[in-house]
Amino acid sequence: MTTGPGGTSDGWQVLPAERRFAAELAFLAAYDDGPRPPGWALTPRAVVTFIQGSDGEPLALAKERRTGPDGGELPATLVIPAKFVGERVLVERCVVTLAGERGLLLVGEPGTAKSMLSELLAAAVCGTSALTVQGTAGTTEDAFRYGWNYALLLAQGPTRQALVESPVLTAMRTGRVARIEEVTRCLPEVQDALVSILSDRRINVPELADTPAGVLPAAPGFTVIATANLRDRGVSEMSAALKRRFNFETVGPIADPVTEMELVRRQAVAAVARAGAAYAVDDSVLDALVTVFRDLRSGRSAEGWDVERPSTVMSTAEAVQVAAALGLSSAYLPAGDVLDLLPGHLLGVVRKDDQADHGRLVGYWDGPVRRRAEEGAPMWRRLWDLRETLR
Repeated sequence: MTTGPGGTSDGWQVLPAERRFAAELAFLAAYDDGPRPPGWALTPRAVVTFIQGSDGEPLALAKERRTGPDGGELPATLVIPAKFVGERVLVERCVVTLAGERGLLLVGEPGTAKSMLSELLAAAVCGTSALTVQGTAGTTEDAFRYGWNYALLLAQGPTRQALVESPVLTAMRTGRVARIEEVTRCLPEVQDALVSILSDRRINVPELADTPAGVLPAAPGFTVIATANLRDRGVSEMSAALKRRFNFETVGPIADPVTEMELVRRQAVAAVARAGAAYAVDDSVLDALVTVFRDLRSGRSAEGWDVERPSTVMSTAEAVQVAAALGLSSAYLPAGDVLDLLPGHLLGVVRKDDQADHGRLVGYWDGPVRRRAEEGAPMWRRLWDLRETLR
């Protein structure tokens, strides 16, 4: 197996969580042999540890448990790094919801790592995050229930062999976690196909009513994790009946600026490494980048000055993309100070939804950026000098 600079292998740009963290999952499965819900690969406590980390402490594995699922030897100790930046109690509530076989709906602003948390939970709970439906306006009920292999249907009529399982039906049959991304982008009548699935825990197949496959039940361990953005266009409101089948958990922006800075740096370094280069952007530039994003996101600067918020969501995920772009420019197209590129990238972010956001970014330059420059901060003086690049 060959591994590239970004840590991927076997020709994958990005490995799914269950492959990327396979060593950790195998270690935790052996480390914590406590009670676990039916069908779970890890105990609930180990799932939380996998996502939130071991706080820098090495976990010690007893010698008699060091044989992995593939027969290989597991390490004697392992430090589990945190993978999701958020409150531990939020992750614990999510795990408890899944342990109770209840639907989990992760909601929040775009770019708050809802999908990543969903993937990590599914990988830890059942060993795969692949049973996923991407919700769109074109998603049909077949994506939640089943379809047909029409060649077999014409040749044999309706049979179990001709039935094509959806990812949700496969999760039901095998007692695993189904993931539904952007569930509110699906039309309401399509969303409501989930109501009976989450309440009755079975799918009726009328075409096979007189056969054993006429009713397809959910195996123990089956549940659903869905995600939905709070701010989006083309969103369909969920019915009250469907809402009652889910526990809602809100995933918010990162509260601590130091933590957000560390995350942006780590993700940007990984992104540039996947592109085959080393990251060479100074931390002072990243600090300015994260500060601008946090000010515009909250509508107030760190000093307490009011800021007009753009309609675009200034998410951490967008900050990572800008930081990665600066790193790639520095590595492959070096030309002067990389800080000079920051205003242009920020303009590209804020103009995605509303042209008036251009003026709001200029207003931010005329407010906090100018005031920081007047206070003598060299980084902000340079950014103030770059104001004309925003025109």
